[in-house]
Amino acid sequence: MNEIVVYAGTFDPVTNGHLDIVNRTVKLFEKLVILVVPHPEKSPLFSLEERMKFIKDATKKYKEIEIASFDGLLMNYMKGKEVKMMVRGLRAVSDFDYEFQMVQLNRKLYPKVETLFIMPGEEYFFLSSSMIKEIAAYGGDVSLFTPRIVSEALKEKFHRK
Repeated sequence: MNEIVVYAGTFDPVTNGHLDIVNRTVKLFEKLVILVVPHPEKSPLFSLEERMKFIKDATKKYKEIEIASFDGLLMNYMKGKEVKMMVRGLRAVSDFDYEFQMVQLNRKLYPKVETLFIMPGEEYFFLSSSMIKEIAAYGGDVSLFTPRIVSEALKEKFHRK
């Protein structure tokens, strides 16, 4: 099996669902690169630096994880680093429809790439960063769904103490 895998996403913010995917993936590969992408079309709540800091804090127990960022086409990153494996999380059928299209497109752009789909544990199937931000915006407690550093940052961001 390939020794390096990339897990790319906006991670705005990182959730326990994302971290469940990380925990499952790190057992399968020698090195996991968590690639945080700017994705300005999504108007991220947190800066790229903040998102990277959250992930770094939440994954500090792993030596085999590298946190990086890339502003551009993911397949250009993959080609440039000669990485042939990427992991994607799947929660629902709607995720699969989108991801299936992306796999086909990515294969056209970089035929050597393979995508491994990993499903989070059932306790995280419903989680999304968008839902987390909405709960936090209305003053809800997101500490069950995110690392502590993220739930605290969301409280600060929405001025809820």
